[in-house]
Amino acid sequence: MLKSHNCGELGLAQAGQTVTLAGWVHRRRDHGALIFLDIRDRSGVVQVTCNETAPAAREVLNAARNEYVVQITGVVQARPEGLVNPRLATGAIEVIAQSAQILNEAKTPPFYINEDVETDEVLRLRYRYLDLRRPAMQHNLVYRHKVVKLIRDYLDERGFVEIETPILIKSTPEGARDYVVPSRVHPGEFYALPQSPQQLKQLLMVAGYERYFQIARCFRDEDLRADRQPEFTQLDMELSFVEREDIMALLEGLYIQIIEKLGSKPIQHKPFPVISYADAMGLYGVEKPDLRFGLQLADLSDLVRGSEFAAFSEALAAGGQVKAVLAPGCAEYSRKQVEDLGEVARRYGAKGVFSIARKADGSVKSSLSKFLSEAALQAIFERTGAQAGDLLLILADASQGVVAASLGQLRLNLGRQLGLVDESVHALCWVVDFPLLEWNAEEGRWSAMHHPFTSAKDEDWPLLESDPGCVRAKAYDMVLDGWEVGGGSIRIHRREQQAAMFKALGISPEQAEEQFGHMLEAFEYGAPPHGGIAMGIDRTVALLTGASNIREVIAFPKTASATDLMFKSPSPITEAQLRELHLKVV
Repeated sequence: MLKSHNCGELGLAQAGQTVTLAGWVHRRRDHGALIFLDIRDRSGVVQVTCNETAPAAREVLNAARNEYVVQITGVVQARPEGLVNPRLATGAIEVIAQSAQILNEAKTPPFYINEDVETDEVLRLRYRYLDLRRPAMQHNLVYRHKVVKLIRDYLDERGFVEIETPILIKSTPEGARDYVVPSRVHPGEFYALPQSPQQLKQLLMVAGYERYFQIARCFRDEDLRADRQPEFTQLDMELSFVEREDIMALLEGLYIQIIEKLGSKPIQHKPFPVISYADAMGLYGVEKPDLRFGLQLADLSDLVRGSEFAAFSEALAAGGQVKAVLAPGCAEYSRKQVEDLGEVARRYGAKGVFSIARKADGSVKSSLSKFLSEAALQAIFERTGAQAGDLLLILADASQGVVAASLGQLRLNLGRQLGLVDESVHALCWVVDFPLLEWNAEEGRWSAMHHPFTSAKDEDWPLLESDPGCVRAKAYDMVLDGWEVGGGSIRIHRREQQAAMFKALGISPEQAEEQFGHMLEAFEYGAPPHGGIAMGIDRTVALLTGASNIREVIAFPKTASATDLMFKSPSPITEAQLRELHLKVV
């Protein structure tokens, strides 16, 4: 071994011991008679002092610079009184160097590794092997390791079996686009990289394993999104002979353990609140509500139904809504400030917002005053909870989806802008009873809101043909601080129900047999009732570490445009490779 101890593990317990350290020069300070070096390895940083009693070591360390790799042997001693560094875990001691050697020199890095300063992300990703040396990145990846280890231990204790599933599988419709891999030995045919092990884990339930999990790599060729990666990691699970509440209780226990054992913030509510999809959209405007602050949306449709204001009456006549969100303490907002909030709503499809300012002196300032009676205004104030000094932002639209999306984003904007979000806690909840299907206007057909293997609620199966838009799914999502961190469902396990689902999705019996024949056939061999869930490891770790995006918790991520700046991929392949794969680039 080139070292006897790790840098960050030294303390007063080792005082008087001779130790050998190996690591990187984090900082170097030359005070003439003394040379001080902070030496860093994965465990942390320790100060090494080199004085004139070790001239050979002094000569070596005099040549060392930041990020040189060095080996140092010396004696641990307590720092003199008044020189203890409380900001450093090893700040009570120092190592007095006796001998040293440079194991490797280093060029000057393109950015600071020993300082937590803002650095262009393109540069960081180009030199990711250097970026990963930074203590903040090492903390994130070690934290990620601890989360995954806790998951494995938790599930092992509860009878789960970890099973690997194939990376090369068959391309099937639904969901995002597949990454495809050409087959050399089967010209013109392709494998697909799995978007998830969904079908495979269901087949494991048919096979009788009952409790499966996997830390699974998944791949999706999606359009560019800041919070997504083309390859990502999820906790994939499937269980037999369970109902929705069983899976939710299991995952709730897991996340409570992760946060309470490894996190730094308490959980706001235990057990986690369970919110229906309809209530989430109605009260928060999103299916992933951030519960760390209030500002629930208020439906004013019944209060303004008789209004002569055209925007209200036309929206309601078309089956739309009139809803409001409260901006507490904002009655004195200028016209520009209100217009800026309206611009937020317009980005999500709204034509604009109307405002009612309830002034501190009791007066009301609004262009709507001439259309609303005093009684109507009072009813609006009562329903929204608007007090003196508050501002109401009201939106009317023929599309309830536009109303929800626009006000939902306004609510989030106000929560951050007004400092209402309680950053000292984690708020988790479950959202349940999603629609089974959603209308795809582009393709003129219904598509699965989650995936085509999700079961409908028992009482809603008869509606699948007559009123598919009203069918609710046995689906459930976990939300953490306003972000979806996982989702799952009870699955279809009977062939006739799966065939009915494919029919509702516009998949012909012939297509179903070609694409999913293995699943349909498996269901005829005693498939048990089963369900599962997939939890996003990247997003969970990012939220719990306070990372700005998931790239901060992935060792070698792609950019938002799905490129690898270090390997410079994707990249062309040679003509010889193309010929071998029977491919031609057009």
